[in-house]
Amino acid sequence: MAKSAPKAGGAAKRAAPEKPPAAEKRAGNGSGEAAPVRAKATKDELVRYYRQMLLIRRFEERAGQLYGIGLIGGFCHLYIGQEAVVVGMQAALKPGDSVITAYRDHGHMLACEMDPGGVMAELTGRRGGYSKGKGGSMHMFSVEKGFYGGHGIVGAQVPLGTGIAFAHKYKEDGGVCLTYLGDGAVNQGQVYESFNMAELWRLPVVYVIENNKYGMGTSAERASASTEFYKRGSAYGIPGERVDGMDVLAVKAAGLKAVEFARSGKGPYILEALTYRYRGHSMSDPAKYRSKEEVEQMRKKHDPIDMLRQEMMTKGVLDEAGFKDIDRDVREIVTRAAEFSQQSPEPDPAELYTDVLA
Repeated sequence: MAKSAPKAGGAAKRAAPEKPPAAEKRAGNGSGEAAPVRAKATKDELVRYYRQMLLIRRFEERAGQLYGIGLIGGFCHLYIGQEAVVVGMQAALKPGDSVITAYRDHGHMLACEMDPGGVMAELTGRRGGYSKGKGGSMHMFSVEKGFYGGHGIVGAQVPLGTGIAFAHKYKEDGGVCLTYLGDGAVNQGQVYESFNMAELWRLPVVYVIENNKYGMGTSAERASASTEFYKRGSAYGIPGERVDGMDVLAVKAAGLKAVEFARSGKGPYILEALTYRYRGHSMSDPAKYRSKEEVEQMRKKHDPIDMLRQEMMTKGVLDEAGFKDIDRDVREIVTRAAEFSQQSPEPDPAELYTDVLA
């Protein structure tokens, strides 16, 4: 017998979110925000987070190079500068959880441990890519890794992620769906329809708003009457929190709290990660709407990889030689991925007629 839809939560009072275990505080980042709660991490975990963020950075740099010489066509949205968000959030998940995002998605794929060669081959439109060379930058999936895309329509992944969370609750598998969206998507009507349904049915979903301050070429201040995006669920009773998205341990701490809240049956949660992209909206964007000084200021003071590197050196986690070893290994991985993406054959024309659902 088919199950009925989850019952609405009614007007029951929601429990306050609990703080994650094993957390510490440090001084704020100069933004005026309160000192963030940061997750504690072992030396091995710090090395893993650093390596993951560096892999995303080097991968995206190489993708930009391949785009520049014409090997990647169409749109290509790079994740450079935002690496701490996805690495920190991924550290808060468990096996069986799900991830869905928008079109700035290569970093999410790599954080989900999808093969760099398969991701790069999809960017170049080759048969060895995750969508057989037919999806390109914005449309890759891996059910095995719990990654359900890359989506090119602004905000369209939010109702899809809400549906994935519905499936987790329907199947009673204990899973949570991380649904990423940008600051440019938060004014979409379908986002609020999703918020309403998620709260009504207490779905296990965490909405992660990656606020990189610019929706395409428009600053958040010029596009939104209210830029406190973490409060956008308040009309539905959805709790929210803002976190420093340039600090991987702060993101992990906030992620642990949010994911546990959703997993325990209390319903959806909103996290707004304050982050920054160093490149334009896409590779075709000259980014003339902001100054070079603004970008350089962020690179010098708030780069997520540099900040973690300095912290690791201060704590004696790695020395200079150790960091050079990681950088060399990561560059070799990216080089192999780039070579595979060019050596893999192009899709057979007959592939035009496969996997067509509508």
